[in-house]
Amino acid sequence: MTAHTEHGRTRVERRYPTAAANPAAPGGGRPRAGRRLAARAGLLTAALAAVLATVAAPTATAAPDTSPSPPAVARAEVPAGVTAGVAVFDRQTGTFTEQVNSAGQFRSASVVKLLLALDVLWGRSPDSLPAADRSRIDTMLRSSNDAAASTIWANNGAGAIIDRMVTRLGLTDTARPPATHPGYWGYTAMSARDTVRIYRYLLDSAPASVRDYVLGNLRQSTRCASDGYDQHFGIAGSFNRPWAVKQGWSGFESGGCTAAATTTGANGARAGAGAAAVDLSRPALHTTGLVGPGDRAIVAVLTLHPTGTSYGKAYTDVGRLTRSLNVPGASRPAGTWIGTWGSGVRVRTQTSTDSGSVTTLPAGVEVLVGCQKRGQQVSVPPYVNDWWAHLPQYGGYMTNIYLSSPDNQVPGVPLC
Repeated sequence: MTAHTEHGRTRVERRYPTAAANPAAPGGGRPRAGRRLAARAGLLTAALAAVLATVAAPTATAAPDTSPSPPAVARAEVPAGVTAGVAVFDRQTGTFTEQVNSAGQFRSASVVKLLLALDVLWGRSPDSLPAADRSRIDTMLRSSNDAAASTIWANNGAGAIIDRMVTRLGLTDTARPPATHPGYWGYTAMSARDTVRIYRYLLDSAPASVRDYVLGNLRQSTRCASDGYDQHFGIAGSFNRPWAVKQGWSGFESGGCTAAATTTGANGARAGAGAAAVDLSRPALHTTGLVGPGDRAIVAVLTLHPTGTSYGKAYTDVGRLTRSLNVPGASRPAGTWIGTWGSGVRVRTQTSTDSGSVTTLPAGVEVLVGCQKRGQQVSVPPYVNDWWAHLPQYGGYMTNIYLSSPDNQVPGVPLC
């Protein structure tokens, strides 16, 4: 894989060079962790310690907590440069624990697929659907298939779908795409509070067969979407199961899973500024769904990011925002969140570059590291490293070379 340099990053970790050159990086990109020559290590230690205090320090997640939630305390931490609409609803108490710009309108991206599915199912049992319609809904909800959504949109009245669902569910901030982009279902306007209303309808008012069918699909969300984007960010990365998610993204060039993912079609196409009151230009990344036993919490996080933001950066920011939320009933995974760098970095089944590839990571994304162990020595001249990190949420390993850590063995992370 061709090496890539992550723009705007300064490599200050301690490393040491290899004796022989090997131009092929094991996962794409250039190494991040390692040590310099031993003779220089003593001279650099003090200076590096000061610098590293400001560079991508790993952040541990909270330990799993299944105890009753304390009184609601809003604590949403919106990353710098991010515009967010947030709503967290506790179904046990009937109250919101988080509301930040919850009425703000965002282009929906694939979150609108919830409304497309419910419109097809309105007044019908899932068992009565033609096989083709059922297949489209399955792939649209599980792997966010855009072709399926476009067919449903065209076959059922396009913008009229949104008009019907606004009336049926009493939505206040949802509107069909602007007249300048009638075919772009992903440009439907939605808010965080309306997203909560959609999930409340599914849980509390929809026929049991519809509820179980739609939520059953959302519980089977695939890590890699049909267009090659890693869609297990936000809710899916921040909380242990049980959860059910419908995610959305628009305006990014590559999303991990495959190296050449692109944004095309109604979900990801860009529009010129000023096409509508809803921002259609900045990259959008949304995480929505249900969290905890009994689907106790409904979570909606809609975000816009500065133009040019990479998918990995937005993925990381949405993860940090979601982890900061007061989500009743949520259980949080144990481990340490650590930044990565490089493009096309592979997660493998074992601690060697010749083992199977589970997936690739979005460039520059944070990952949850559960433990680490020694394995095959990886060489990316002038650097070497024989430590590998286990990523429990991926069920595989990545070489520590691509972790933002000052040492080959990450401090504070236990052995596997």
